[in-house]
Amino acid sequence: MATYEKPDGKAKPWSGRFTEPATDLVRRYTASVGFDRRLAEHDIEASVAHARMLQAIGVIGKSDLAAIEKGLAQVRAEIRAGAFPWSEAHEDVHLNIERRLTELAGEAGKRLHAGRSRNDQVATDTRLYLRAAIDQSQALVKALQRALLDLAEAHADTVMPGHTHLQVAQPVTFGHHLLAYFEMLARDAQRLADCRKRVNRLPLGAAALAGTSLPIDRLMVAKELGFDGVCENSIDAVSDRDFAIEFCACAALVMTHLSRFCEEIVLWMSPRFGFIELADRFCTGSSIMPQKKNPDVAELVRGKTGRVNGHLVALLTLMKGQPLAYNRDNQEDKEPLFDAVDTLTMSLAVFAEMLSGIKVNREAMESAARQGHATATDLAEYLVKKGVPFREAHEAVAQAVRYAESRGRSLAELKPAELQRFAPAAARDVHAALTLEGSVNSRSHLGGTAPARVKAAIAKARKSLA
Repeated sequence: MATYEKPDGKAKPWSGRFTEPATDLVRRYTASVGFDRRLAEHDIEASVAHARMLQAIGVIGKSDLAAIEKGLAQVRAEIRAGAFPWSEAHEDVHLNIERRLTELAGEAGKRLHAGRSRNDQVATDTRLYLRAAIDQSQALVKALQRALLDLAEAHADTVMPGHTHLQVAQPVTFGHHLLAYFEMLARDAQRLADCRKRVNRLPLGAAALAGTSLPIDRLMVAKELGFDGVCENSIDAVSDRDFAIEFCACAALVMTHLSRFCEEIVLWMSPRFGFIELADRFCTGSSIMPQKKNPDVAELVRGKTGRVNGHLVALLTLMKGQPLAYNRDNQEDKEPLFDAVDTLTMSLAVFAEMLSGIKVNREAMESAARQGHATATDLAEYLVKKGVPFREAHEAVAQAVRYAESRGRSLAELKPAELQRFAPAAARDVHAALTLEGSVNSRSHLGGTAPARVKAAIAKARKSLA
């Protein structure tokens, strides 16, 4: 059976099996080079390691290896210079690079693909790419954590209302509030580090699915590429994308934490709160309302969270119905993964910058903390210290709050004699427990909001980032 020829006179590497070429529509539909060219540097890196291994086991000669390394170096230079002749006719990043290498290195270029398949090749490239992306993401998370610590340190004693159900609950310090996000990001960093361990396994050598009869040395390739080990099962190595799904899950959690913070920034910047002012460079105006200053960066981070969540669901759906081993469905893993990486890294970078442009209105925060009887729990705990059972103290304070509200006053404005109507144990020192400063300072236990504890937590956090 004759091999068909493409119009450019160059046959597909697998064309010997077919009697007719794919139509232009099919070619456009199945091509991935438009997006997987992002893997080019990693493809070259893995190809060099593979070639060195082939030479070490005697499959190719030293002259072949030299020609391959020289050719791939030129391919890398052309790609970096934007001069590489990418072609949709060659489907993907792998065939484009192989085609150009063969033009440059001749017969040696044709020997490179021995002992491997595009199946294990793309799995390797994607893992190399994702490993680098995780390292970048971890660095950006740390940079954001440092920005949080700087802001928290400046406001370790700034009192603000803590909320539950978006209702005033208890006084906290702004520094303590910010440290909550530091802890979320710390867990995010741990998840990314843990994900990296499972990403950093070499699929190359699995070939199409069953391995190869050539006497390859997978451990040599793994060591050269910086992998911690190899994928132990050849079928699993080429067929699963759980490492990409796991990264997207980590990314979705990071974005969820950023989104929650953004929601608060949007609220705090509203005149109804007036807690903060964002620098102009992180805001935009309105085309019709000249007075507007909109927190668009925060809103966009909040919005892009849905985008990353969607990529996670897309990859889960992509994998759920695939039989073993490799299927062409897996071509669809890259665009969601690439966009999740881009969205995460850009969001982390802009968020850290945005924090540096926050101006805090201490007076507005403190004024808000004086509303909603924020120290009611402090009064209940004051009574507990006087020997009153907590449930009785709770009921007494609830009645005192109702009494204060009926007279348009705050709990802290009631006189000791008035409080004693509901809580006979209340003494003249009761008002010390009802002040904002007394409230936050009294919470000096580990993890508490007392300024001294916040400063200690910041010092400990800085050491963890060193």
